[in-house]
Amino acid sequence: MKSIQKMMISGKEVYPIIEGGKGVGITNGETAGAFAAAGAVGTFSGVHALLYDEEGNYVPMDLKGKNRLERTRERIEYAIKGALSQIRIAHNKSNGNGRIHMNLLWGMMGTEEIIRRVLEQAEGKLHGVTCGAGMPYQLGEICAEHKTYYYPIVSSARAFMVLWKRAYNKHPEWLGGVVYEDPWKAGGHNGLSNKENPEKPEPPYERVVELRKMMDRFGLQEVPIVMAGGVWTIDEFKDWIDNPEIGKIAFQLGTRPLLTQESPIPDAFKQKLLNLQPEDITLNKFSPTGFYSSAIINDFLKEQFAMSDRQVEFKKEQDDEFEIPNGRYFIKKEDKERVTSWIESGFTEGLRTPDDTLMYVSEDKAKQIKADQQGCSGCLAACKFSSWAASEEHRFTTGNRMDPRSFCIMNTLQYLVDDKDAEKQLMFAGHSAFRFQKDPLYKDGYIPSVKELVSQLVQFK
Repeated sequence: MKSIQKMMISGKEVYPIIEGGKGVGITNGETAGAFAAAGAVGTFSGVHALLYDEEGNYVPMDLKGKNRLERTRERIEYAIKGALSQIRIAHNKSNGNGRIHMNLLWGMMGTEEIIRRVLEQAEGKLHGVTCGAGMPYQLGEICAEHKTYYYPIVSSARAFMVLWKRAYNKHPEWLGGVVYEDPWKAGGHNGLSNKENPEKPEPPYERVVELRKMMDRFGLQEVPIVMAGGVWTIDEFKDWIDNPEIGKIAFQLGTRPLLTQESPIPDAFKQKLLNLQPEDITLNKFSPTGFYSSAIINDFLKEQFAMSDRQVEFKKEQDDEFEIPNGRYFIKKEDKERVTSWIESGFTEGLRTPDDTLMYVSEDKAKQIKADQQGCSGCLAACKFSSWAASEEHRFTTGNRMDPRSFCIMNTLQYLVDDKDAEKQLMFAGHSAFRFQKDPLYKDGYIPSVKELVSQLVQFK
């Protein structure tokens, strides 16, 4: 057996093993501190980081704002305090080992402000910031101001080229690494472009080689690439190590750390992970961000698929094609039988979508959707579910009709952390999650510690 060699990451020699950041309390100070204590890189999520006081007591967020903008401000203030509390927890648990990073979504409301204010108060205890889900042009500038390393997440060489030429070339010394996240295998939100087919995965090796060639042209030979998405064992990537086509390489794991003793996910989620088949994980485009995302097919996702299937086109005015009256609207003759059957089955409410369709749901579901839309606290920079947008010029709206085919992502992720019927909440996971079932480390339902996981990862044949 060989042992993977340590490398310089965020200013310290550590194992090139990086914990993937997962939002709304899924990666926190406990998990990040455990990875750092094991000599690796721990990453807590700055996406609605949960707040703990100095005594270790959880302080729930209590939004009192009367409108979206007021609730957004409250959420941002809470996120900053929460992130600082998670840094404190991670630092204390790390025993001074490893590195601590924070992960954020660029498409989240207030990301720039959160990064700036957290770094101003982090007192050198935060060593890197990872950011994706958008084009984080200002990330380099912000981190350079606070002498902190930055790690943009990209899914193609072209995306990094745009970031470099427009912004990062001004702050090369603080570029700690470039995270290549496989858009077909990674869990959570994926960076599939309009040119890429979600049904036809491309091998990551060629795409990473292309990224390295571009980085070399920019003089970034010493900057590591971080392979993310589909990483299960380092042994499966041993041909990438000391490979001149790849260059310096580190590995980020998001799904495997879900099943550790330190992981805060509810037991129902952990048991679900232990019993998955390959077909139980799917790419979908229900997220209010507009991105594709990878998640486990459970009751929550089944309901989203079913609701999407219960749609028909409509028009406000009757014509030769839309001739059948349906409440205030008119539908096609061939859709009448389907609509009638849905209504008879209890899906009595036809909700308008931005695509001029009616989606049929139950009365209770319609009430829930409308309540979630009205209760929006502006967690995203732009949300297709509630039509919120971070634009004062456009009166904080996308200008589009609210889309009932999506969902409040903050609510469902928060409910999952709070263990509110996990089967009915969104369960993000990478496409390798089915491997828990046959991995010897998890035999008979055993759940290892982060230390045990890292110890296994650093050894390869």
